[in-house]
Amino acid sequence: MSVPFPFTAVVGQDDLRLALLLNAVSPAVGGVLVRGEKGTAKSTAVRALSALLPEVDVVAGCRFSCDPEKPDPACPDGPHEPGPGTTRPSRMVELPVGASEDRLVGALDIERALAEGVKAFEPGLLADAHRGILYVDEVNLLHDHLVDLLLDAAAMGASYVEREGVSVRHAARFLLVGTMNPEEGELRPQLLDRFGLTVEVAASREPDQRVEVVRRRLAYDDDPAAFAARWADEEAAVRRRIVAARELLPSVRLGDGALRQIAATCAAFEVDGMRADIVMARTATALAAWAGRTDVLAEDVRQAALLALPHRRRRNPFDAPGLDEDKLDETLEEFGGSSEDEDPDPDPDPGPDGPGGGGQPPSADPEGPQGGETGARPEAGEGGEPQPSGAGAGEQSAVRAAEPFRTKVLSVPGLGEGAAGRRSRARTEHGRTTGARRPRGTLTKLHLAATVQAAAPHQRARGRSGPGLVVRRDDLRQATREGREGNLVLFVVDASGSMAARQRMSAVKGAVLSLLLDAYQRRDKVGLVTFRGSAAEVALPPTSSVDAAAARLETLPTGGRTPLAAGLLRAHEVLRVERLRDPARRALVVVVTDGRATGGPEPVALAGRAARLFAAEGVASVVVDCESGPVRLGLAGQLAGELGGTAVTLDELRADSIAGLVRDVQGTSRRAA
Repeated sequence: MSVPFPFTAVVGQDDLRLALLLNAVSPAVGGVLVRGEKGTAKSTAVRALSALLPEVDVVAGCRFSCDPEKPDPACPDGPHEPGPGTTRPSRMVELPVGASEDRLVGALDIERALAEGVKAFEPGLLADAHRGILYVDEVNLLHDHLVDLLLDAAAMGASYVEREGVSVRHAARFLLVGTMNPEEGELRPQLLDRFGLTVEVAASREPDQRVEVVRRRLAYDDDPAAFAARWADEEAAVRRRIVAARELLPSVRLGDGALRQIAATCAAFEVDGMRADIVMARTATALAAWAGRTDVLAEDVRQAALLALPHRRRRNPFDAPGLDEDKLDETLEEFGGSSEDEDPDPDPDPGPDGPGGGGQPPSADPEGPQGGETGARPEAGEGGEPQPSGAGAGEQSAVRAAEPFRTKVLSVPGLGEGAAGRRSRARTEHGRTTGARRPRGTLTKLHLAATVQAAAPHQRARGRSGPGLVVRRDDLRQATREGREGNLVLFVVDASGSMAARQRMSAVKGAVLSLLLDAYQRRDKVGLVTFRGSAAEVALPPTSSVDAAAARLETLPTGGRTPLAAGLLRAHEVLRVERLRDPARRALVVVVTDGRATGGPEPVALAGRAARLFAAEGVASVVVDCESGPVRLGLAGQLAGELGGTAVTLDELRADSIAGLVRDVQGTSRRAA
């Protein structure tokens, strides 16, 4: 068995370690979401925490880790006889991004349930994680329905497996920890809200601290056992402190003054719902217990706000998480402030050993946990945007996008089989039942009526004599369901001189930003191709991070001629490569242009030939017509005809326009069923 890196040996990342420890003290806080760039010890710290958790007493032989003092009366392995039980270390269970629903919640043998009336249940990862840690690396890449199941179980403390009226329930209380790199896409706001605390981590910019990180990592890699032994005393001290804080927690008093500060803070920062207030109260109580106090102080409320509110204030994926600390301090002072016997230091007293235990040097990163955000988007600086060759004279600087608006639903026709999402019709594991078929592999969704219909004609031949139905595997029918899938929305944006009027380009960017927001809500992947001068470039390869696309759009300069054909050909190449990577994900191409084509020999004819490549392959497309003024040439409409798609004006793109609420992209998809 490998020796984990010691928790107390993690350099810096004080907020991360404190958030994890507070959840170890009080799992009711609701878990931790750790956001940050790669290589910042996110996974290392989480995996190291399991070694600090106290051992748990379990009923011998129980697959669901029941507590022998208070066994679950509904445990599938129960009822349990009273007894001392056995002791085992706390578990840390990792949920892979590609896990199935049955792997997460467990699998019920439907055939035995129908034929024998037996609830034959194979526990999943939620059962393994009961009374331990459930860790999801890259939680933002986890399928939505798995995230829903995961967070529902975390909120209710139980997992339910339902199969056509046959159900199994078992306890599932665990410390939920998710890590993610925001560059790879965001979680939906309602899912962000279900994590109790969030922490932003970044690599230190302080050379001395970086040197210490490298020194400790090399020492651990050379001899993990010897390195862990050097930190054994510090690990034991933190372990004892967790136990002491857990014992003290029921005695901590959350006074009316602290509650008023919590409510005022959540109201001041316009946090939706009441979950933030509850999480802040639990976090402040855990902070007091961790510091060895029985009263919650203003400093506990302040620290709780910094951990519990940043991710709940985001209104769209382009808002950077964070909290205005000056406003926070003003609110706390207005609704209570510090009493005379409170420590004026706003940092909660982590004890002499620091928040992560003994021997830990204080963080030397002057930027703190939010540091590094200023360098997260190098493309925003001057000269950061790669310039296409031959941009030519007359190039204008980037203009700000107009205010985004709610757009019409653009969907791909036909029936797909791509990743779950909210845009186009698709065969999915979740959705409305549309029919039945023989199962391919393990049966997951039973179509009861079709199964009974298949078994009914054979009952006499099978010797049925009682009221039960004699069901065999050949009779089982899998329900086919229709839901929605996410698509690849590839934006092809004209940045040429004909689009360069400042007011006009601002409106165009606002429209693209609105479509990006729509793509975020519908769980699409997005890509961005721009063209101007004499060439086109892939400003952003297909990604799940729509805020990265918004950042590229923000810095997009304009000017030069209009190489429309080059833009279409580059987009065609992007789709070809992406098809090899993800053949099930269907594409929607959104061309934002006035339809003009200039530069080079026969630019209009060349653009027409490039457009017909999309039509020949059945790629769904829409042209956002940016032409303005009293005289219109209708070139965008002609381009849409060549693409085999449709054209909409900027005004028609709005969901509240009189043209209708929903516009399906015309054209046929070769991959549509």
